[in-house]
Amino acid sequence: MAFFLVNPHPISHYWKTHYADHTFRNVYRWNVFDVSLLVPYFLVMLVLAFYGIHRYQLVWLYYRNRRKQAHSAEPPAHFAEDDLPFVTIQLPIFNEQFVIDRLMAACCRLDYPRDRFEIQLLDDSTDETVEVARAMVERFASGTEGLAPQPVHYLHRTNRHGYKAGALEEGLKVAKGELVAIFDADFVPPPSWLRQVVHHFAEPGIGMVQTRWTHLNRHYSFLTQVEAILLDGHFVLEHGGRSRAGVFFNFNGTAGMWRRQAIDEAGGWQHDTLTEDTDLSYRAQLKGWKFKYLQDVECPAELPIEMTAFKTQQARWAKGLIQTGKKILPSVLGSDAPFHVKLEAWYHLTANISYPLMIVLSTLLMPAMIIRSWQGPLQMFLIDLPLFMASTMSVSSFYLVSQKELFPGRWYKTFLYLPFLMALGVGLTITNTKAVLEALVGHKSAFARTPKYNVAKKGEVSQAKKYRKRLGIIPWIELAIGCYFAGTVWYAVTTENYFTVPFLLLFVLGYWYTGLLSLLQGRFERSGTRSAELHEKPYPVGI
Repeated sequence: MAFFLVNPHPISHYWKTHYADHTFRNVYRWNVFDVSLLVPYFLVMLVLAFYGIHRYQLVWLYYRNRRKQAHSAEPPAHFAEDDLPFVTIQLPIFNEQFVIDRLMAACCRLDYPRDRFEIQLLDDSTDETVEVARAMVERFASGTEGLAPQPVHYLHRTNRHGYKAGALEEGLKVAKGELVAIFDADFVPPPSWLRQVVHHFAEPGIGMVQTRWTHLNRHYSFLTQVEAILLDGHFVLEHGGRSRAGVFFNFNGTAGMWRRQAIDEAGGWQHDTLTEDTDLSYRAQLKGWKFKYLQDVECPAELPIEMTAFKTQQARWAKGLIQTGKKILPSVLGSDAPFHVKLEAWYHLTANISYPLMIVLSTLLMPAMIIRSWQGPLQMFLIDLPLFMASTMSVSSFYLVSQKELFPGRWYKTFLYLPFLMALGVGLTITNTKAVLEALVGHKSAFARTPKYNVAKKGEVSQAKKYRKRLGIIPWIELAIGCYFAGTVWYAVTTENYFTVPFLLLFVLGYWYTGLLSLLQGRFERSGTRSAELHEKPYPVGI
């Protein structure tokens, strides 16, 4: 069929009588070749479309269940002041000397009775952070930091067995709290955080309460602004939609509080995945514990300021979720949970499989364009447009809605970032595909921390060199793939297939943007300009 549509000339009597048999054999071979490429191409597009439709579903769940949103000021029950539970705050760190002072100072200023409260600094560091952290704890414990003596404890391990999960488990062995709050090194909890969260544990059966991340350095660079939008989508629509609908959702590893009993009954912290937080979350919810998400409680943190750091973070999350899916999904699917809970868990834990599928799509795109060069506007409208709307447009609408919820007066500015946001998602496919494939084949890897630098001013990255890492050949692969897609753009223009050009340009921009920033990170460090100090504007908002 493809042969005749590409060559729609009248069939002459001569051709019929002399070459029919030979040509029909060629047509058959062309059809087999075409089908062998187009079938996987459309299957991949279809699977990606299903995951795209799921984003629309999360938006629908978010709005449909708006009345079920949990609010910090309206817990079903309250603890009396004299009955406030004892809280252990765990601060797991690893080689993070630039941010631990800020973190410890914020935790020591939390509004909570000091006789009902302790702080554990869980240090797995192997560099000078050890001396910095130990001296800092001694200062806060002795009251020489301008505060009264604080109930802080320093626990240092000489090995990283179990990584972050191992450090948390080690701290629990000596923890006094019936409730456990956890903050990563780059977070700065506001003084009211504990009191906003703790009263929700007066409700029986609540095992964990998660709060929303905000961003200390949102306006540091164009990259951090795009990262902020990506995280906002997760914390508004994914967490918001799932928590309101009563399906399983996850603790994010930080800026949340656990009931110690829920951790113990779920089997404790385990380190056979890179997302120990999601793993424990699902095990606890399978045991019947309920989770709450407080969207109105903010906990600011530092965003990665370099592309390689961002890639490392995203790859760890992608690999960890697939590992958790392999481990947990059989239990979820075999449980007594309702079907819609199981389906949402499936979408949640397998979503990163879209990255390898994007690689397949990238490989097949040019051949599919050549084979389908006979298509007219009608076929494009009936076949490609619905798949494009489901698999691609859902991304933009997802993040637009999240910004509208957070910043109703200025959300429209998000339109300026949408092409780059979508392109950045494309550019992550190489590193995240590698991570997903490693998870699928069972390849283990170390917990790769995300470097934090306590950036206070725009362009201030002088400390970044200490923990900066390169990604080897991967940036060059990204640039090469970007060149391949530039070729597809040229082909689309020369064949007047203009409908695909904007879509293809996203691939070019994404691969070149991530590749170039990875290679050139640190080359354009600037002196600080207009940004204010963090203590002057601690919680940047808006776009």
